Amino acid sequence: MSKEIAVVGSQEFTTGFRLAGVRKFANVPEADKPTELDDAVEGLLNDGDVGIVVMHDDDLEHLSREVRRSFEESIDPATVTLGGGAGSGLRQKIKRAIGIDLMEEDQE
Repeated sequence: MSKEIAVVGSQEFTTGFRLAGVRKFANVPEADKPTELDDAVEGLLNDGDVGIVVMHDDDLEHLSREVRRSFEESIDPATVTLGGGAGSGLRQKIKRAIGIDLMEEDQE
C-alpha cells in the first residue's frame, strides 16, 4: 500500500502542491493559525494513509510545543519543512533515520 503526501499551511502554500497532484491538504488561514494549525498537523500525523507531511518552515513557530516536537521527531510519516533554514533540519532527520551523516566526508 502506497502512502500519500500531505501538505498543511496557507492556501497560497498548498495551492502549488494541489496543482502538482497532492490530494491531502489542510488549508489554515493566517488568522486561524494559533488555533487550527495544531489540529491540522496532528490530524495529518495520525492519518495512516499519509507518508510525508510538508509545511512551511515559518509555520513551525505557530505550533504548540507538544505538536512541534511530534512533528520534528516523526519518522512515519516523515516530515519536511520548506523555506528558510530547513536544510540543516532535513540533514538531521536523514542522519537520525539511517544512522549516518551522508555529508560527513565533506566536513573533514
